[in-house]
Amino acid sequence: MTPTLVRQHPPRTGAASRVDQRARARDWSEIQERMLVPLYEAVYERLDVDATTRLLGLGCGSGLALLMAAARGAAVTGVDTAADRLALARERLTPDGRDAGARTAARIVHGSPADTARTDTPGYTVVTAFDPIGCLSGDAEGLTELLTESVPLAGSGAAVVLAGWGPPERCATTSVLRVATELAEPLCGLGVWRPTGRDDLERVAARAGLRPDGSGRVACPFGYADPDSAVRGLKSTGLFDPAITATDQAQVDKELAEALHPYQRPDGTVWMPNVFRYLVARTP
Repeated sequence: MTPTLVRQHPPRTGAASRVDQRARARDWSEIQERMLVPLYEAVYERLDVDATTRLLGLGCGSGLALLMAAARGAAVTGVDTAADRLALARERLTPDGRDAGARTAARIVHGSPADTARTDTPGYTVVTAFDPIGCLSGDAEGLTELLTESVPLAGSGAAVVLAGWGPPERCATTSVLRVATELAEPLCGLGVWRPTGRDDLERVAARAGLRPDGSGRVACPFGYADPDSAVRGLKSTGLFDPAITATDQAQVDKELAEALHPYQRPDGTVWMPNVFRYLVARTP
C-alpha cells in the first residue's frame, strides 16, 4: 500500500537518510499507488460520490484517489505530511500552480487534518482513510488519532471510510511483509509486521466515536511488470525502511527479490492476489 503495500510515513530513525525520498515518491505514484484503485472505485460507487460531495482524503499521498473523486465532480481536499508525494499530488490536481489556500475544487494541504479547516465552506460529507491498517504495529492507533481530529471537520452523518488488509490467508503479500519484520528484528517494535485482526476497523471506529454503517471486501491484486518494479514499488511504501536501517539497501533488495520469486510468472511479471476490507462509518 500505503500497505498497496500501502504508503507509510518515514520512520523516526536514520532510514530516511539512506533513501532518495523524491525517487521513492515517484515510484509510489508510478508503480504502487494504483494497486488500490479497485478499492477506491468500490467505495466511491457505494457512496455515490458526485458533484455534491465534499471529500477529505487523509494520507492522500500523491493524490490518485483524490483525482478519481474529482473526476466524478467532487470537491476534494487532501492532507498528508509527506512533502515529496504532496508535490506530485499538486501537479495532478492543481496543474496551474494555485496554492492550497485558493478557492479551487481541489486543495492539497501539508500538515494535519486541522490544517484543512475553512470557515467559508460547510463540513466535509465524505472522509477517506485509504491507507490500509492491519500490517504494522501501531497503525490502528495512528489512524484513531487522525480520525479523532477529522470528525469535527465533517458534517453530521458524514461518511467516514476506513480500510484494512484482509485475512492473511487471502493476501499473498503478507509473506513478503514478513521479510521486513525478519530483517528489522534488531529494531524490534519499530513498525514491525503484525497479523490482521478481524475487527480492527470496528475498534478504530468506536474509539473515534463513529457509528458503523456497512462494510465490504475488494480484491486488489498487486501486479508488476517485472521483479525490479515489484521491489521498487514495495519499498516505496516505506514499510521496509526499518529493515534498511537494520541492514542495508542491497540486503533488503536481495531478500525482497527472493520473497517475490514464488509470485513471478513465466513471462517475468509478478502477481500477488490480495483482498482488502473497508468499513463505512458515520459521524454523530
